[in-house]
Amino acid sequence: MQKVLVVVDMQNDFIDGALGTKEAVAIVPGVKEKIENFDGVVLFTRDTHETYYLDTQEGKKLPVPHCIRDTEGWQIRSELDALRKTEPIDKETFGSTDLAGELVAMNEDNEIESITFVGLCTDICVISNALLAKASLPEVPIIVDAKCCAGVTPESHENALKAMEVCQIQIDR
Repeated sequence: MQKVLVVVDMQNDFIDGALGTKEAVAIVPGVKEKIENFDGVVLFTRDTHETYYLDTQEGKKLPVPHCIRDTEGWQIRSELDALRKTEPIDKETFGSTDLAGELVAMNEDNEIESITFVGLCTDICVISNALLAKASLPEVPIIVDAKCCAGVTPESHENALKAMEVCQIQIDR
């Protein structure tokens, strides 16, 4: 059996760039420590947009260019990227069906004991991917480490944690 840690979108634009927050900056050391001490497989997701982002549905609703491929803001935070052992899973939207498929394939090869999520933003991409994992692998415990996540606001972070808890995702506070 194996454990999996999913590091969601720990990218410069979400930490201290175009959509950064002080809460996002504050979780970086904890996420780094979590990765360093994790006994299992660590996967990273990377929000990835193209130069025409503002013409997309998301871009029209959130008109802030961010995580544009090959920009500094798109890069995973350097101290976390240095710990990465696999290629990041690029995703064009909040939830990644590629990540869900990878988790299902991993579980078929070597049963997954648990999947833990950390990263940004709790209320958008963390919740989307945690729920996709739960739907794809309903018998695998899904865990979110609340101390290693940050939302768009502290209130939306808390709301997302409560919503995930109702959906039988374990929230470690």
